[in-house]
Amino acid sequence: MAERHRRDFFFLADQNTLVGAVERPATPSEQDSAFRFSQIVRRGAAPSSDALLRALAEAMVSVPPEIDGDVPAGFTYLGQFVDHDLTRDVTKVPFNTSLTVDQLSQGRSPALDLDSVFGLGPNAPDSPHRYQADGAQLVVGKTAAAGPGPIAALSLDGFDLPRLGARAATDTQRRSADIPDPRNDENLSIAQLHLAFMRFHNFNVRKLAAKGIPSALLFESAREDTVKHYQWMLVNDFLPRIVDADVLRSVVQDGRKIVQPSSATTATMPIEFSVAAYRFGHSMIRDAYDWNLFFNDRPGPPTIARGSLLNLFRFSGTSGNLSPGSDINNPLDGDFERLPSNWVADWTRLFDFVADAAIPQLAPEPGASLNIARRIDPRLTDPLAALPLGSFGGRGSVVADDLERNLAFRNLVRGRMVGLASAQEVVAHFTAQGVSVRALGPEEILAGAAGGLDLTGLADALKAELTDATPLWFYVLREAELNGGKLGDIGGRIVAETFHRAMEASRMSILRDPTWRPDPGRHPGGFGMVDILLRAYGAKVGELRPLSPDADRPPDDGIGPRSAPTPSETEGKSG
Repeated sequence: MAERHRRDFFFLADQNTLVGAVERPATPSEQDSAFRFSQIVRRGAAPSSDALLRALAEAMVSVPPEIDGDVPAGFTYLGQFVDHDLTRDVTKVPFNTSLTVDQLSQGRSPALDLDSVFGLGPNAPDSPHRYQADGAQLVVGKTAAAGPGPIAALSLDGFDLPRLGARAATDTQRRSADIPDPRNDENLSIAQLHLAFMRFHNFNVRKLAAKGIPSALLFESAREDTVKHYQWMLVNDFLPRIVDADVLRSVVQDGRKIVQPSSATTATMPIEFSVAAYRFGHSMIRDAYDWNLFFNDRPGPPTIARGSLLNLFRFSGTSGNLSPGSDINNPLDGDFERLPSNWVADWTRLFDFVADAAIPQLAPEPGASLNIARRIDPRLTDPLAALPLGSFGGRGSVVADDLERNLAFRNLVRGRMVGLASAQEVVAHFTAQGVSVRALGPEEILAGAAGGLDLTGLADALKAELTDATPLWFYVLREAELNGGKLGDIGGRIVAETFHRAMEASRMSILRDPTWRPDPGRHPGGFGMVDILLRAYGAKVGELRPLSPDADRPPDDGIGPRSAPTPSETEGKSG
């Protein structure tokens, strides 16, 4: 792709700061022209009724999904991690308050640049403590010994996010992760992924230092290396798993037709992406995971507690309190202030190192299984009908209606709050822009695919409302269900084009550096998520499944050393 217009600075609304080559406070005029949300299609249809949104939300969580897709479950939470890299609505209004797009406040840069990990960099006034003494590597955290087993009984350095502890302003914040975006500690899966990217960056720092990069250039050089590998992975590993191949090919080869086709204007975040299309991942969530040696998706011995979705919320600092048997909605309950060692991730159960990296030693251990995400469709697992209060900032407030804790209801109401266009209006706009779209008919919207969510039993008035002006998020999920579990003409294009624009908007961009290539990796796409993990964790010392007994650890194959590499270790290797 040809190099396009670049933008060197982006505004962080929640920090009143310009992020770029040099971070500094924004002037009032710069704030006025800062990055904002945008809307591709203005809504003309009447707002969705309370009755329809309630009926949809209740139906979407009424029957737990049982159909798996073909995507390893770790990609569910990688998707959430990417969302937090791209968009953060910091608008302060009560739930179900109507807003215009211009009233929304965006707290993230519009670029796939990992600002959720790096923040404002080591030289920002509030950031030095997040970086190690070399000013380039990120500070990572230590778990709390929890047993049983010889490994879990230890405090494991580098296996938890850094936490505020004594730095906290109040006791309720002591368990909070000390990272730029606290949403990346909403559940244990995304917290461990955030940690993986911190460790991947630290590996790149050590790799470049071993190659002689001067210390003054080390952070920026390693950050660029990390960001470009991240972008490559998203294009060649993540997107192909979730977006229809023909749609993705069209965007990559022919460019954007819907999301800011011209790059001459300031990059914005379309609400069609942030409020609808990119919320597809909620349907991929399982109610339980075969998480590690101690916590699996089956009740009974040898587990202490299931690797349930509720426990993944519980063992986080934002939604839970890191403590077993606790009141998940009470941030002060429980004894642990760091992640218990027996809850660290077993990456071999979340990503497929056999199919994607050809490393049979890193298959799940006997008795374990590779977790597979649920198919993308309109069904959400039933625990999402009652979210922990901390997962949506509800601690300390009164939730008047229990339905407000239903994730499907929150998503649907959010679309109405911001005036999101109906799916039919979006289809018409795509068609007008010359994009080939197969629109779903009324029966497809109601009945879906075999084994899917059947809404033909809705009252006639609600069926008419749903098929005349379908909420865009629901339509995207139904479209994927009818497309074999991949985002289709509408959802897939919105997601792929927004990713394209976000990579183009980054000052570190593989689109604007077309000759750049990743370090040699094992993934068929040249470099994938498994390669990030192989560098972030030392497979030769069992860090990808750290709780396993020593005898069961994979042999030393020279992958991803944990310690700082020497020049001889990095010479001729992939890093």
